[in-house]
Amino acid sequence: MYKVFVNQNVIILTDQSSFEDDLFFFPIKKIKLQHILKLFSKGITNRIYLYHSNPKKLQKHFKKKIDVVQAGGGIVRHEDGNLLFILRKGKWDLPKGKVDKGETIEAAALREVEEETGVQNLKLGKLKQVTYHIFKRGLKYRLKETFWYEMHSDFTKKLVPQTKENITKAVWKNPLEVEKALQNTYPNIKLLLKKSRKTPNLDSH
Repeated sequence: MYKVFVNQNVIILTDQSSFEDDLFFFPIKKIKLQHILKLFSKGITNRIYLYHSNPKKLQKHFKKKIDVVQAGGGIVRHEDGNLLFILRKGKWDLPKGKVDKGETIEAAALREVEEETGVQNLKLGKLKQVTYHIFKRGLKYRLKETFWYEMHSDFTKKLVPQTKENITKAVWKNPLEVEKALQNTYPNIKLLLKKSRKTPNLDSH
């Protein structure tokens, strides 16, 4: 099962054959993305299920419907246990960015975290999760596939937000501050941090 977010709406890719209590269930090969987006924009539903019997083909068929942009990002934990956040356009987020041509996803993740926050001394950890969300650029919709890596740093100097990317703050947050930030963030960030075993008390959201 995969979740693809469209603002506060979600498309769930599943190999389960039916959901008796949900009318918005479609074979993934037979529905157009434009129809899904129209249902969301009209407020008819905020959740749609797309089905294929073979779970390995769910992503393949969905990606045929939309151009994909790959990105890398970091769940950056300081040696004191705090997490690194950015404030972009009034919402709390984690640092991430598009993979450049010829660049590995790991390299892109490290570069983007450094550029967006000014943090240094980053150590790359394991791939934690991949999240998906649809965004609009100009007149065209795209799917952003973001690979999130665990990272660590002992950086103690002042963080510098990348203002040209509309980032106004880059800060370390303790567990209580993280919980508060999750009240003003994106669904994919909530999903990501709720699955982080090292971040306490997040399942209450």
